[in-house]
Amino acid sequence: MGVIPNHWVLTRIKFIARCLDGSRIPLNSQERSDMQGDVPYWGANNVVDYVNDFIFDEELILLGEDGAPFFDKTKEVAFNVSGKIWPNNHVHVLRPDNKKIEFRFMKYALNCADFHLYISGSTRDKLNQSDMNEIYIRSCELFEQQQIANFLDHETAKIDTLIEKQQQLIKLLKEKRQAVISYAVTKGLDPNAPMHDSGVEWLGEVPEHWVVAQLKFNTLEMQTGPFGSQLHAEDYIEDGIPLVNPAHMADGKIIPDSKVSVDEATWHRLKRHQLFQGDLIFARRGELGRCAVVTKEQEGWLCGTGSLKAKLNSRLIPEYSYLLITSNGVVSELSLESKGSTMDNLNTETLGRIRLPVPPVDEQRKILDYVNDVSGKFRNLINKACSAIELMQERRTALISAAVTGKIDVRNWQIPKTSNRNNKTDKEVAA
Repeated sequence: MGVIPNHWVLTRIKFIARCLDGSRIPLNSQERSDMQGDVPYWGANNVVDYVNDFIFDEELILLGEDGAPFFDKTKEVAFNVSGKIWPNNHVHVLRPDNKKIEFRFMKYALNCADFHLYISGSTRDKLNQSDMNEIYIRSCELFEQQQIANFLDHETAKIDTLIEKQQQLIKLLKEKRQAVISYAVTKGLDPNAPMHDSGVEWLGEVPEHWVVAQLKFNTLEMQTGPFGSQLHAEDYIEDGIPLVNPAHMADGKIIPDSKVSVDEATWHRLKRHQLFQGDLIFARRGELGRCAVVTKEQEGWLCGTGSLKAKLNSRLIPEYSYLLITSNGVVSELSLESKGSTMDNLNTETLGRIRLPVPPVDEQRKILDYVNDVSGKFRNLINKACSAIELMQERRTALISAAVTGKIDVRNWQIPKTSNRNNKTDKEVAA
């Protein structure tokens, strides 16, 4: 447990808090649907729904039981809650003894605990009740606990604000990148090029020498994946020939799952759905516009049940088509055109009707070069912001750990006063 100040003590959870797990009641999705309300329904590490009834109405600490990020110190596994809640059976419910432990201090301490000492389970990390009760917490006098909690509330709030600003910056950079790309692939690179009306509402004007045509006139073939009756869960094997479903597409690339694959016999039965280099593969359901370009290494893989593939003709470069189809205008158009009562559903007819601007192939290549260059610059800026967030998260974690283990003394800490200049400004505003 390491060295602690002389006036601190080690104590186990079972001596400072009462476990109320016996009162938890899990609800399935249908039960929650029938009980919609405004009371938080808690899972392992967050609110998963809201219901119209409650089990507890007091100040408590919730600690993940299974499925919580126990070994990611940038994420919390313990939470202070107050008021009405309904916890399920994936989160421990603790009522700390407020004469022995300060609620906020206990939360901070639990989030710094070394769960390697207490976690059991090989496939899903689980902190069972008996092990949870044995967790050691370093503690001190209540006044000092309160000081530590006040200090950490203040300091972590500052860090969280800085992290949020970096997250907002990343969001803005991604939006700006998408806007720059969308403009390039729909308007071209020459600001002085003569323009004409495309006849497509979302597209507006395009360069005069560009052709605007439906996608079906620029494809050699469009085909949906196999029907569910042709492919069953029992056909899947591990480390076979990959199937590509919507979940396997990200940022224009295919990311296979070794468990979603088939043997050679199944592949031969479904080989009409095989993919070839340069094909575009689309998600048929859910997030419309999600698609990926098939590489040479992925030739022979199979288009999955939830996907649709298109083989382009020589007038469209696959990578350029990907940029067009993932632009905001096309995604909105697909949403309007798609069929499906409960979720958007894409078929070959809907996709084929989408009208796209088609520049000459050599111009497509120039636009791709430009987009790759611009994307690289944005990627560098985004990576810098991500690195800054990572450093701040590490600083936050280290600060909490140092405070709740007595490595820094904050007994005399006070909330910093605002400057005289700020006070003067506040008074002037009030006047």
